[in-house]
Amino acid sequence: MTLTKLLLSAGLLLGAGGAAQAQHAVWASKVVAVSSQKAEGKEAFSPEKVLGEPNATPLGQAHNEAWIPKKEGSNEFIEVRFGKSLVAKQVTVVENFNPGAITKIELVDTRGQKHQVYSNDSPGPLPEQYRTLQVTFSPATYRTIGVVVSLNTKAVNGVNQIDAIGVADVAETMVKKEFRNEQSGVSFDSSMVNLGPTVNSKFVDTHPVISPDGRTLFFARQENPQNVGGAKDVQDVWYSNLTNVDKKLWGTAKNIGSPINTPRDPNGVASVSANGQQLLLIGVYQPDGSMVPKGPSVSRRTPTGWTKPEKVEIEDYYNDDPENVDFFLATSGKVMLMAVDRKDGQGEQDLYVSFLKDDGKTWTKPRNLGATVNTKKPEFAPFLASDGKTLYFASEGHGGYGKSDLFYSKRLDDTWTNWSKPRNLGASVNSPDFDAYYTVSAAGEDAYLVSARKGIDGSKDIFRISLKPTFRPEIVTLVRGKVLDASTKKPVAATIRYENLLTGEEIGVAETSPLDGSYTIVLPSGAHYGYRAEAKDYLAESDNLDVTDRQKYSEINQDLYLVPFAVGQSIKLNNIFFAQSKYYLRENSYPELLRLVRILKDYPQVEIKLEGHTDNQGDPQLNVKLSLDRVNEVKKYLVQKGISGNRITTEGYGGSKPVASNDQEETRKLNRRVEFRITKK
Repeated sequence: MTLTKLLLSAGLLLGAGGAAQAQHAVWASKVVAVSSQKAEGKEAFSPEKVLGEPNATPLGQAHNEAWIPKKEGSNEFIEVRFGKSLVAKQVTVVENFNPGAITKIELVDTRGQKHQVYSNDSPGPLPEQYRTLQVTFSPATYRTIGVVVSLNTKAVNGVNQIDAIGVADVAETMVKKEFRNEQSGVSFDSSMVNLGPTVNSKFVDTHPVISPDGRTLFFARQENPQNVGGAKDVQDVWYSNLTNVDKKLWGTAKNIGSPINTPRDPNGVASVSANGQQLLLIGVYQPDGSMVPKGPSVSRRTPTGWTKPEKVEIEDYYNDDPENVDFFLATSGKVMLMAVDRKDGQGEQDLYVSFLKDDGKTWTKPRNLGATVNTKKPEFAPFLASDGKTLYFASEGHGGYGKSDLFYSKRLDDTWTNWSKPRNLGASVNSPDFDAYYTVSAAGEDAYLVSARKGIDGSKDIFRISLKPTFRPEIVTLVRGKVLDASTKKPVAATIRYENLLTGEEIGVAETSPLDGSYTIVLPSGAHYGYRAEAKDYLAESDNLDVTDRQKYSEINQDLYLVPFAVGQSIKLNNIFFAQSKYYLRENSYPELLRLVRILKDYPQVEIKLEGHTDNQGDPQLNVKLSLDRVNEVKKYLVQKGISGNRITTEGYGGSKPVASNDQEETRKLNRRVEFRITKK
């Protein structure tokens, strides 16, 4: 019996030449509809078993990790969604047992429309015990976000199973039938480089944490005479700033001081927020200055320094081994990983995930990442890359070169329990000695870790290593700017929220700097995002960025404006989109419109005027009509959501009120806009 060799693992395609190309394929990450199911939820044979990469081996026999539809059903189907959209050239369905029942395959575009790419009017049993059905086709004008697979199981006697469903924007084979031994470790561009005496010392320097922009490195230094408590101080937090980007040189490390560092207890940074304004710290700080190992704390930067750390409230938090614990806050600000010892774990320290609740303050009960990542021995030092999918961690249970080695794994869906098989980072990183605490900037070019190899005076030091593009996290875009009062242009303290405009799902939350109103957020490629600032007594002018097809790391500067909530103020609705030269609203307009609905419901006395504008291209009278039709369509949507039409007036100005030059498309598009003006408050 042959085994499958997966060549498309978590978005990486290995072509015939063996070269890896990122962003070319995705496996299903969510089941949205199903005709029938053998079991529910995460049980064996349930529909969720089609999620992620193929894993039901050996092939040719019924397997717990594949879906079983209803026997003898002539109209069975399963509909799935992917974590990102792409212009597909192929769809692949893995029938791991008793194939031949598939009658139709349809692609679902980002507007929810279905497009048939495969049909079989005569389903029936095949001589093979399993099949990888690969359907290739010319790329269409739409982007694929989902797939519907229809089956006639009545035509193929016995149990039918589907293991995986994927799409790709290349025609190369997604799954190879022949089994080949996988390369044991990850390759790197260079050997590890000691960061040198400006960062490292003859004392133990450990637990590096890099800011997403790659410009500040936090770490812990043990029993240093310059620690707050002197040489007997177990551990303090230190930091260093990048002084030369091109040469990757770091400035002289400094002790971060109190209140983060205390005289007697070990202090450590678990992670830093996207804009460096919040630190997640290990331990709970007590009023008397002591610490207890009962979870993490958070400290925020102020104009005068860091605030006293406050306890992070986690539902049902406990750790049976409180002396061994790690935490990590994702760049989204909504996901927290932890390494703790709990009764529902695999054994000793396990990796868990917790999610920020709707109140924005407390966190959900920790969820175990599952047996693919966790073992009966300790897993610790979790680090989730800025793509929100690539997990790096240390383990004593997965085997390797020493007592603890570093591994990486890809999250395959939104359950947070479905991960690719962890891969050892190889001999360039791991050694017979201690290797752990791996951290990567948003750019994904360099990794930082702690090792006992070639440390100053034999101590543990912090090293840098350059990653090959093949093994970097997925591409992200770093967006930075300031939040400003639209009238005064002065900085405003605000909360930044960003969402997927296609699904309306809020992806992340961040805070501005109290020093200058600056913000930083990180947007994983593969989606069209909207983002906005929120502050009391202000209305937000949202902005958006489409990074669906972005193929390399980039940094964008974009200031966000807040408009005072007052009569006469006008607010641009930047995230409303229409079909070309039409007044039909696109689906990615709904998140923006729903926010306007909420504002009007929260302030029932407010009345507004919707104002439509176009550029100066074409017939001026037709432009006036188009701009009026568009704002009337917006009004229609608001009324359908329960807002009285008496509170809304409309007017179309065509191209008579430009806000930018009409000479070039880059500025001309700014004139095509919808605004609302507050007429009564």
